[in-house]
Amino acid sequence: MLRLIDDFLNRITMYRLALYYLLALIGIAAIFGAIGWMPYAPLPLIASALIITGICLLANRIFAAAFGAPANAESVYITALILALIISPISLAPFDWGGFAFLAWASVFAMASKYILAANRKHLFNPAAIAVVITAFTLNQYASWWIGGNLPMMAFVVAGGLLIVRKLQRFDLVLAFLAAALASIVLTNLAFDPWTTVWKALIHTPLFFFASIMLTEPLTTPPTRQLRIAYGALVGALFSPAIHLGPVYATPELALVVGNLFSYAASPKKKYLLNLTAKTKTGEGTYDFAFATGQKFDFRPGQYMEWTVAPASPWPLLGGHDSRGNRRYFTIASSPTEPELHLGVKFYENSSSFKKRMLALKPGDAVMGGQLAGDFTLPKDPRTKLVFIAGGIGITPFRSMVKYLSDRREKRDVVLLYSNQTPEEISYREVFDEAARTIGLRTAYRNTATDGRMDAGFVTREVPDYRDRRFYISGTHGMVEAFKKTLAELGVPRRQVKTDFFPGF
Repeated sequence: MLRLIDDFLNRITMYRLALYYLLALIGIAAIFGAIGWMPYAPLPLIASALIITGICLLANRIFAAAFGAPANAESVYITALILALIISPISLAPFDWGGFAFLAWASVFAMASKYILAANRKHLFNPAAIAVVITAFTLNQYASWWIGGNLPMMAFVVAGGLLIVRKLQRFDLVLAFLAAALASIVLTNLAFDPWTTVWKALIHTPLFFFASIMLTEPLTTPPTRQLRIAYGALVGALFSPAIHLGPVYATPELALVVGNLFSYAASPKKKYLLNLTAKTKTGEGTYDFAFATGQKFDFRPGQYMEWTVAPASPWPLLGGHDSRGNRRYFTIASSPTEPELHLGVKFYENSSSFKKRMLALKPGDAVMGGQLAGDFTLPKDPRTKLVFIAGGIGITPFRSMVKYLSDRREKRDVVLLYSNQTPEEISYREVFDEAARTIGLRTAYRNTATDGRMDAGFVTREVPDYRDRRFYISGTHGMVEAFKKTLAELGVPRRQVKTDFFPGF
C-alpha cells in the first residue's frame, strides 16, 4: 500500500497535490451539506468558493501586471480554496452583502500580500493567513475555520493532509507543531481534564488542516530541519485561543503570521529573476543550463531551489498541459565559486510541458528561482570520509560539491559511485576528471545496461573501508530507497547515511 502511495506521490508535484486536496474537501463538504452532515448547504458553499476564486484570479492578474511579475494561477487557486475553507460561506437568500464584502476583501488582501508585503520578490506571509489577519483588524471580520470541528470531514482532512506531509517529508515540522499546540492548549485550560481537552482539540479545532496545508507552505517555511522544528514549536505554542496580549487573542492565522516573521528573520529568502546565458548538452538527454544571477548569490553546495517558468496560460484551472504545473524543484548544479548558476536537467521522450518549455529556452530568456533550501550539504569536519552515490541526474548535488572542493583545492577523502544506463548518459565527467587531479577524487562509473545495478558487491569492491565512511545518496526515490536497504544490509549505521530530498523530486 505504501508503495502505491509513494508511486502516486512521485508522479505529482506538491502544488498539484495541494490543489486536488483542497478541491476534494470542497466537494466532500458540499456532499455532506446536501445530506445534512454539514451546517452549510452545497450552493452557498460552492458559490463562495467560486466568488473567492474569481476575485483572487482577477486581483492577482492586476497586481502581477502592476509589479511586472509572472502570474502563477496554481498558487492563486490554492490560496482561494484555503480561504473558502476557513471563511464561512455567504447566504444566498437573502444575499449576504456583508459576507460578500468579507470574501472580496480577504481575496484582494491575500493576492496583494504576495506583491506588497514582500522582500526581494518573495512574499513574507502565508497569503490566506495574512489576509484574514488584516480583515480581523480592519473590518472586524474573522475567519470561522469551519473546516475544523466537523467529525464527518475529519477523516478526509487527516487522510489528505498526511499525503501532503508525506510528499513534503515534513513530519518533523508537523509533529513539533502538534506537540507544542496541544501542550499550549492543555496549559491554558488547567481547570479541565487534560485528556478531554486534548480530545476536543483534536476533533473540534482545525489542527490537522492548519498543520498540513498552511504550516507546511514551503515559501514561508525555514529551509533546514532544526529551524523547521523551532518554527513549528513557535506556531504551536501560540495556537491556543486562550493566549492573548491585552485585547488581542491568539487565532490560527495570527499564530502563523508570527511564525512567518520568525521564519524570515531566521532564514531570509529571496526570489531571483535569472536570465539564461547558455544551454549545453552534457549527456544523452541531459542539458546544463547556465543562468546569470545579476547579484551576489549565496548558497551551500548541494542545496536546491524552486524554479518557475512562464505557464502556457495563466488562466487554466490545471495551469498547463500536464498534471505537474509550471514549478519544479531542482538541485543547483554549480558551485558557489562559479559566477553563473547551473542547473542540470534530464529530458525524456514524453517530457512534461514544464520540461518542454525549459528545453525551448533561448539565451536571454528568464526563469524565476527561489526558495533556496536543503540539508544535503558537506559535513563541517573536513576529516569525514565520504562516499557519494549518484543515479542519473542525481549527480547534480555532487557536481556542486566536487566543483566547490576542487576550486578551493580543499582535499577530502571522497569516493564517487556514479550509475547510468549507458556511458553516453554520464554528465559532468570533465568536472570529476579535474577533481581527480586537484583533490584526489576517486570515481567509479557503473553502466547498468551492461554491468547491472550498483549492489553491495560493487560498494565493497570500490570502497573497502565503507564502514568508516558517511554515505550521501542522490537519485530517484526508488534508487535512494533501494540503496538505503543495501547499506543497511552491509551494516552501515543509519546515522552514516544522508539522502537527498526536495519536494517534487
